[in-house]
Amino acid sequence: MTEKEKMLAGQVYSAVDPQLLRELEETRLLVRQYNELMPSETGKMKELLKQLLGAVGDEELIINQPFRCDYGKQIRVGKRFFANFNFTVLDEAPVTIGDDCFIGPNVSIYTACHSTDPVERNRRNEWAEPVSIGDSVWIGGNVTILPGVSIGDNVTIGAGSVVTKDIPDNVVAAGNPCRVIRRIWQIRGF
Repeated sequence: MTEKEKMLAGQVYSAVDPQLLRELEETRLLVRQYNELMPSETGKMKELLKQLLGAVGDEELIINQPFRCDYGKQIRVGKRFFANFNFTVLDEAPVTIGDDCFIGPNVSIYTACHSTDPVERNRRNEWAEPVSIGDSVWIGGNVTILPGVSIGDNVTIGAGSVVTKDIPDNVVAAGNPCRVIRRIWQIRGF
């Protein structure tokens, strides 16, 4: 297996593999182009996002600048997606975000994992765990979502939360670590 295949399979891989470093550099060039566009250049923004991301649900895609990601191609967003300023996604593993999701400013999603053993960590070996976010989710500002987390449908994550474990459907959750605050008993149609 190549180091990229190991990365995508969730196995330990070398983060300094030349192929991976090349892909990171290519993505950073596209991200830089995106972040340097004038806010009025919405058509160009959407075209660059389609090049960067693995899949987009529709034309109602807004990611305010600046935006940062590692590879881009492991990120999939659903219909009517909105992310505010400083959205950062370390997408060494898949990051899947459903329809009608809103991401507040300064939100970070991490999939990369590093050993707590300093000797192992200094070898630049790591692994990655996917993140999944359901439909109709609102992630408040300054939230950090850690590797391997799944967030259900119809969820609100309160500002400043650190999401370390899975969050079920139909809840409001907040805190560090993030935990369920209350259930949403009735979901209203639009």
